[in-house]
Amino acid sequence: MSAKIHYCHVGYVPAESKTFLIAFSEGDVLTVGKSAVSVRFKILDFESHVVYEGLAEKIGTPEYTGELLYKGDFSPVKNPGRYRIALDDFNSESHLFEISDEWLKREVKANIKSFYYQRSGVELPAKYAGAWNRPAAHLDDALEFHPTMNRPGVWNAHGGWYDAGDYGKYIVNGGVSVATLMLACELRKDSCFVGGASFKESFEQPVSLLDEVRFELEFFLRMQDDDGGVFFKVTPYRWDGFVSPSESDKSQKRYILGKSTSSALNFAGALAQAHHVYADVDSEFAEKCLFASIRAYLWAEKNPEVEWPHNTEGSGGYGDPDLGDDFFWARAMLYRELKNVESIADIGVAGLLERLEFQIPVDMDLYLPTYGMQWRSTQNLAWYALATMDCKWRDRARMAFKYTADEILHLQNEDPYRLSIRKFIWGSNGDIANHALTLYLAYEWFHDSKYRNAVMEQIEFVYGKNPVDVCFVTGSAWSSPKFPHHRISHSDGVDEPVPGLVVGGINEDRQDMHRNPHYLGEARGLSYADEQSSFASNEVAINWSAPLTAALLLLSA
Repeated sequence: MSAKIHYCHVGYVPAESKTFLIAFSEGDVLTVGKSAVSVRFKILDFESHVVYEGLAEKIGTPEYTGELLYKGDFSPVKNPGRYRIALDDFNSESHLFEISDEWLKREVKANIKSFYYQRSGVELPAKYAGAWNRPAAHLDDALEFHPTMNRPGVWNAHGGWYDAGDYGKYIVNGGVSVATLMLACELRKDSCFVGGASFKESFEQPVSLLDEVRFELEFFLRMQDDDGGVFFKVTPYRWDGFVSPSESDKSQKRYILGKSTSSALNFAGALAQAHHVYADVDSEFAEKCLFASIRAYLWAEKNPEVEWPHNTEGSGGYGDPDLGDDFFWARAMLYRELKNVESIADIGVAGLLERLEFQIPVDMDLYLPTYGMQWRSTQNLAWYALATMDCKWRDRARMAFKYTADEILHLQNEDPYRLSIRKFIWGSNGDIANHALTLYLAYEWFHDSKYRNAVMEQIEFVYGKNPVDVCFVTGSAWSSPKFPHHRISHSDGVDEPVPGLVVGGINEDRQDMHRNPHYLGEARGLSYADEQSSFASNEVAINWSAPLTAALLLLSA
């Protein structure tokens, strides 16, 4: 009889709890479950000295794997160093992992730099990008409008991040991603900005999260049309093969496509927040963002039902039939900023503040906080805006996050893996990270350690303490994905994939079965394959990386 050890492959923090799982396969469940099996474990240091011994506790069998799980706890081990877990009775042991405060900081830096590697339209020199350097490609500074728009002329949509494993650039997904990152910047500004380096001087070197976010925001500003509306996306005419950006440039044309109400509202919410974040860093840029946000929101007010472009021949759809949450987000963020503008009349929007104040309580009743943000459900950003301003709704907003965090805790307590999700969807790691971020907001405002502990448990799942024994972040551990569904990683001539990227993770719907990926088992919780073909479980995306980056930064700051 053998046992697997599920643990956080990167490490644990000295002051936090430290737990791992021991898993017996479905075939051994009956044998172990009916016997008085004692599962003892040892913690060994780098020189194989025993530093701790314990007895694991039986905790149950998750339906989605069929395993019988025991939990080991070695929280008393606090000295920094490298350790491993050993099960002598079952001839099983873990790889070495780290106990320190440093691994969180390293992962924050790696996650932030992963956005740098997703930059479009600029050179990534070896001085900053190392082995993953590449020449400028997809300049996108004179794009034709997509043929479906019947619009002559060209448009400058230079810059921005590639959205995922493909070469599309999207406002909707980019909006929720930069907003998530700016949330962390608001709460930990000292950790997000390196003083003394202007944006221009640091443009090619990601010295701070604020600089990296600004690279995307500059692209956003270019995506605003003359009438205030916002184009939806930049797309190739057909899906690119697994070629480099330079090869893609040679093989097909790229177009600008849209506009839509959803892209205008995402833009408005993100740019209003940018005004808040950058006001003390670059007041001129912050003011530019606020004006752009107002223009986009006013366009959406006049055009409340302009659908997203339904073209998916070369890029993702990001269709959203309910925009009430996006209106709520834009209204709340603008309300927070306009309350602090000395003279509303001076910026030509007299009456807007009153309209926002009238509509926000209606939105609050319609769109309660969700467990985590998604590009399709953005109301948490509205609640966050209200929770971080001096207004009559602040206490209600903070309590709403607390109630939501308590629901997440309840779901975690019911699950042997301490998961609060109940289905492994496409991008389940993004869901998990977003739940962690919601938990952290409750910790930020109510200072109850149970929320922080729960955040760590969600993070540990992403970094290896899961049924498939994979650290889902490239370059972070021995088990990290080697073959993500990521065109840059598979066309750059470098054996190792671009580091710091979060793959989607376990996905029970397996929408890529026609590509014949080799999933790790039939059970729902084993629906993962580290293969390029598995776009359903092994693609990367900025909206999955953003909440993980934010949660890590908040934990480590």
